[in-house]
Amino acid sequence: MGWFKSMLTKAAVKFLNVQPAMQGSITIQEAYTYETNLIRNKLWYRGEAYELEQFFKNISSDPVNKSRFWCAVPSEGLSIRKIHSGLPSMIIDKLTDIVVSDIDEIQVEESETLNFLWEEISKDNKFNEVLSESIQKTLVSGDGAFKLSIDKDISKYPIIEFFDGNRVEYIYNRGRLREIHFKTYYTKKSKRYTLVEMYGLGYIKYKLLDSKDDEVSLNTLEETHDLKEVEYKDEFIMAIPLMFFKSSKWESRGKSIIDNKSDSFDALDEVISQWIDAIRAGRVQKYIPEDLLPVDSDTGEILKPNPFDNSFMKTSSNASEDAKNQIDMKQADIKFEAYVESYSNAVDMCLQGIISPSTLGIDLKKTDNAEAQREKEKTTLYTRNKMIDTLTEVIPKLVNIILKTYDVLNNKTAGEYEVSISFGEYSTPSFDSVVETVGKAKTLGIMSLKKCIDELYGDTMTDEEKALEIARIKEESGIYTTDEPSTAGEDEDDLDNLDVDIDE
Repeated sequence: MGWFKSMLTKAAVKFLNVQPAMQGSITIQEAYTYETNLIRNKLWYRGEAYELEQFFKNISSDPVNKSRFWCAVPSEGLSIRKIHSGLPSMIIDKLTDIVVSDIDEIQVEESETLNFLWEEISKDNKFNEVLSESIQKTLVSGDGAFKLSIDKDISKYPIIEFFDGNRVEYIYNRGRLREIHFKTYYTKKSKRYTLVEMYGLGYIKYKLLDSKDDEVSLNTLEETHDLKEVEYKDEFIMAIPLMFFKSSKWESRGKSIIDNKSDSFDALDEVISQWIDAIRAGRVQKYIPEDLLPVDSDTGEILKPNPFDNSFMKTSSNASEDAKNQIDMKQADIKFEAYVESYSNAVDMCLQGIISPSTLGIDLKKTDNAEAQREKEKTTLYTRNKMIDTLTEVIPKLVNIILKTYDVLNNKTAGEYEVSISFGEYSTPSFDSVVETVGKAKTLGIMSLKKCIDELYGDTMTDEEKALEIARIKEESGIYTTDEPSTAGEDEDDLDNLDVDIDE
């Protein structure tokens, strides 16, 4: 049958005169470099209106940018009040707080000595603050890396630092991480220098670059002249990268959680700014005859109206016999419903796929009940779970590397340490809803009393406390537990087994 289909196809092509598609190339120009995209995300997080306006007005490579709100330039003599919602920073800060607050404990094997050592290192480095900062920076920049340093003048423990994406570079070989380069910038006599710390397997190397990226001596700067290359026999890198989402634009780099939301944030700011501008423009307008206009007491000139506090409009004086030169006041009818609807839609676009509005305290639908609010939390739950999956893998590796670095610091062979991290539950149902659900299951006879107590109290009660609670409930319900009564045959067997002397 194959030859028959081929024959039909050739005949159809010949009959229809179908021409094959022309081979061609399409050139697509990217709007931003990696560094420019990173700056944009950081400015969204900073939330300064003046900085956002400067950035978007200076981006000439993006032709679409000219139509954006933050790039708009008003007509001569007019002004636009541009307001930023602050939503990007709210999203990132809230997700960071949710994840950090859910961390229960970080435990090293079952060794009390190692756990005590880790607690001391954690306190010395204020690890919770470092972790919170690292999560926040990673959500903004897309990725970053933890760097461990040894400086006995500062601490007897390894020093933990976090560098975000614009100060980190990853070197891969066949998909395997070989080096992490950390960049620190210095300025001396109006000249800029970059210190590159190269962390690899079993070594740490340094090089100092000038503004032209030419290598110069480490003695050039006071901050770097004491640096010496480090080598250790254990093959591990004293650093580890952190990345929640992978970028589709730049290979081996992370993706910011707000990377694709720039246009949505711009639209939200435009809606808010228009709303406030409409409120200002909708204030009471005064129509004043020319003879009654306020004048300057010194020059006699008519005062110019202030659009904020004393806006008025001049009308010509009427000299007719029955004329009444009086001040008329009118106020525009502002369509608040349209602005509220636009605001709700813009907020939805900004939060879709990232976080639920109710997590941020935004109630777009006032009629939602508690169950509907919990359903909305699922988006937040998905994002949180993605972040926790990454941290569950990275944090134990980080603690393992920290303890290895401590061994190197004390001239010991680096060991292998089993580290675990546990997280609590998020957005669990309220106690009254659990009672209602468990109560129905118990009433229907599909759940035992012991299971009911487990579901109700979980880890808040010990096994002994749960057993006592079960005993109290049974006692109050009139249920008593007694020994099983023996049967007649069992009694005779028991008598036969008794070793008793009987006097005849």
